[in-house]
Amino acid sequence: MTIRVGYFPNNNSLFVLRHTGLLEERLPDVEWVDLRDLPASPTVDPRTALPSLHSDWLFETGGYDIIGTGFTPPITGLGQGRDLAYIGISGPRVENGRLVSLADSGIRTAADLRGKRVGIAHGSWQTTLVLLALDRVGLTWSDIVPVDVDVNAGGAALLTGELDAWVGAYPGLAGVEAQARLHTLVDTDGLFSHPSLWFTRREFAENHRAELEAIVAALQESDAAIVADPRAAARYFVDDAERRGGTADPDRWEDALRGRPFGIGPVTDEFLDEQQRAADLLHANGLLPKTVDVRDAVVPWIGDVVAATQAVAAS
Repeated sequence: MTIRVGYFPNNNSLFVLRHTGLLEERLPDVEWVDLRDLPASPTVDPRTALPSLHSDWLFETGGYDIIGTGFTPPITGLGQGRDLAYIGISGPRVENGRLVSLADSGIRTAADLRGKRVGIAHGSWQTTLVLLALDRVGLTWSDIVPVDVDVNAGGAALLTGELDAWVGAYPGLAGVEAQARLHTLVDTDGLFSHPSLWFTRREFAENHRAELEAIVAALQESDAAIVADPRAAARYFVDDAERRGGTADPDRWEDALRGRPFGIGPVTDEFLDEQQRAADLLHANGLLPKTVDVRDAVVPWIGDVVAATQAVAAS
């Protein structure tokens, strides 16, 4: 059976693993599915709904069996009634990005965002960050104008005044910092842990334990290689950007990778509490069609497998 693994640059671990060949040493019959090459889902109004692309392709023909994303997509999938299973999480990535405005905009705190245009890669961790930040100052999603922007295009929109605030992430955020003085409205640190995470279909987990174990072990090995040589890992992202007709700065990619946690750990109660709080807020603000219990997506033996590979990687 061919095992299909989804990947894209935003999940650094799977993107690097795609290029190392380490998974093929354990699973010769593996197929890599670039999310950017899959048909786009219908757009949703960021004021009233969440895009469900990442979880949808776990269940649709031509999709994949495993995916790694940021914080929000598994919540979205659960809210759409998808039978998902968490695989594992990275350490906190609080250094990865933050909510900013231009220093001379007069927007100084999250409370100043009422009626303002806030740029986010909607449906990603950025949606959760903004929602948590608003809730902390007594505002709701309907108090802002959310604008769905590409992670790379949002900075330019902030600089031209099309956005009043933007959730930037490195390395793209570094490019904007080099062009303008920014003011931090909300740091990720202190708001939520913002890990990378990996998930699958429950059916896949239950029927393909050996393959899942191989994927986790390969990810641990590949992540260790990123830590050992972030410069080499950065080249994968630069080369990919150039193949697609763009440019990327290897120094900025290396800096970004050096500052991120790598390695997969089992899901924790603290992480699940954060997921549940986000799910409750997403539903209360009209973005999630139904309430969910995120602990329904926990498969205990998967945590044991991840913990075992984590111990091997650390030895």
